[in-house]
Amino acid sequence: MSLSTTKSIASLQAEASADDGTGLRRVLTATNLTMLGVGAIIGAGIFVLTGTAAATNAGPAIPLSFILAGLGCLFAGVCYAEFASMIPIAGSAYTYAYATLGEFVAWIIGWDLILEYLFGAATVAVGWSGHLIDFLNGLGIHLSTAFTAAPLAYNPITHHIDRVPGGVINLPAVLLVAAMSTLLVVGIKESARFNNVIVILKVAIVLLVIGFGAMYVNPANWHPFIPPNTGEFGHYGWSGVVRGAGVVFFAYIGFDAVSTAAQEAKNPQRDLPIGMLGSLAMCTVLYILMSLVMTGLVSYTKLNVPAPVVVALGAVPQLMWLRVFTDVGAILGLASVVLVMLMGQPRVFYSMARDGLLPAVFGKVHPKFKTPYVTTIVTGTVAAAVAAFFPIGLLGELVSIGTLLAFVIVCGGVWVLRVRSPEMHRPFKVAFVPLVPILGIVSCVGLMLSLPGDTWKRLIIWMVIGMVIYFLYSRSHSKLGNPVAGGRAAGD
Repeated sequence: MSLSTTKSIASLQAEASADDGTGLRRVLTATNLTMLGVGAIIGAGIFVLTGTAAATNAGPAIPLSFILAGLGCLFAGVCYAEFASMIPIAGSAYTYAYATLGEFVAWIIGWDLILEYLFGAATVAVGWSGHLIDFLNGLGIHLSTAFTAAPLAYNPITHHIDRVPGGVINLPAVLLVAAMSTLLVVGIKESARFNNVIVILKVAIVLLVIGFGAMYVNPANWHPFIPPNTGEFGHYGWSGVVRGAGVVFFAYIGFDAVSTAAQEAKNPQRDLPIGMLGSLAMCTVLYILMSLVMTGLVSYTKLNVPAPVVVALGAVPQLMWLRVFTDVGAILGLASVVLVMLMGQPRVFYSMARDGLLPAVFGKVHPKFKTPYVTTIVTGTVAAAVAAFFPIGLLGELVSIGTLLAFVIVCGGVWVLRVRSPEMHRPFKVAFVPLVPILGIVSCVGLMLSLPGDTWKRLIIWMVIGMVIYFLYSRSHSKLGNPVAGGRAAGD
């Protein structure tokens, strides 16, 4: 079989519409999907990474970084929406690549999505742990560093990994991942309800901080708006704004996780585009306003901490009452981000297993809960281990570059399919093709190039590992390339 052999759109659509009682359950509405998007997006970007990117990269110009990252997401988002409405399958970008660019590229993107969802969940869990510890400290409850800090720390300026004195394991992060994984095994509808409640609470808290914080902004903290470059690319100046966009891009990855729930949406052709684009637009506005308020309340140089919003509010005595709400909002909000990230990865694994590229056990659905329980447990276990021992800065950059690569492939896939099958019905259609996909590719590649060289090295190593697995196992077990062997392997 050629590495570029594609899976037909017709077969994918038939798979999406099939209902033999053994697959995933269609229970999610447009509101659920939008809430899942907001639940994933509003989290680490506001409560963690905004401070890091402002302090080390963009300074007060961090809103410009969010705008650049948001534009890249918008171009990619409309491409995602076109594919999701055509092919409402749980595999997200993996499935879209399989239909347009071939099995090998599909495998690469499926392997790449592990960086986005699994490592993304671990990254946010580390941020959640930082906020929980800050909240407990405020209550006079002090936990041992041995059980609340990873043994390693990442320096975003030198890009070196250092030893944390006394750090052994980030136990709170491990417990959060375990709890969210358990909820996801029990059911997607229950998980969506839990997420809806948390989203309402955390958006209300974000609006409180923006509204009251704006009253105490000191414009002097915004000058110079773009600090002069230190002489090194990415450390302030316009290059810092661009690199900051690459860092905070992590904050936007939630909207595409909505597409992994395609096989659980009641009306995917209509509701998936609404969920992805609606959540993206809403959250971009909140990010810009929040970053302006944070850098207006306190000097950007003080924001490179695990809980930057709390630090910003702490600079104004009149806003101290908001600190408790902010901590609670961050604790609840980051938990919902972890929930959605942990929801996405098992469904990608599920689709890959159904195609024979992973062992058949990864495609098992719980007979009672109708969830991909095996892959949910595997994903949760690995994410918990990563969150336990690795620092947030290192994970955040790796997740960003993996997500950007996924977006590039989705944009390219829309362009390819328009050329190959222009007559195909598209419930949601991207305007100005190929201009929009090209802009998506260029903006995402530009953000990738802004990330440190060490991040690229880690991405290359990760992709080489994925290629080895593909050629040693997946290619010979593929249902598309080996129908008989694939059928035996799948066992479904």
